[in-house]
Amino acid sequence: MSFYMTYSARWPDYFHVAEGPVNKIVGYIMGKVEGQGESWHGHVTAVTVATEYRRQQLAKKLLNLLEDISDKIDKAYFVDLFVRASNTPAIKMYEKLGYVIYRRVLRYYSGEEDGLDMRKALSRDVEKKSTIPLKRPVTPDELEYD
Repeated sequence: MSFYMTYSARWPDYFHVAEGPVNKIVGYIMGKVEGQGESWHGHVTAVTVATEYRRQQLAKKLLNLLEDISDKIDKAYFVDLFVRASNTPAIKMYEKLGYVIYRRVLRYYSGEEDGLDMRKALSRDVEKKSTIPLKRPVTPDELEYD
């Protein structure tokens, strides 16, 4: 089964598309819910909007949808995502949407470029403990995967 079909089958509530004219897919978000205890969280695996449809709040709407499902249905503590450290426009967008840089992951992308783990606390994390930044970078083998 393909990567996308696996996500769609396992976490259907976390897979959504945005449609433009004539039912053309112009964006999508895919994610999952994972972790244990206070690490129970929604994860954005990918959010993509076609170039000609950017700056129309589609990414925001897709992220809000995933955040609402994580918060209200799955009762997660936070939502996280990874972004290339060099992707300044995306980082700024995520920060405007309430995400903070939780930690830097050294050589996360293909062993070459650092990634930033960005998080947004949800209502269950009243004290926002999940978004207190780590003081040191981590390596990919230090990440927890469920």
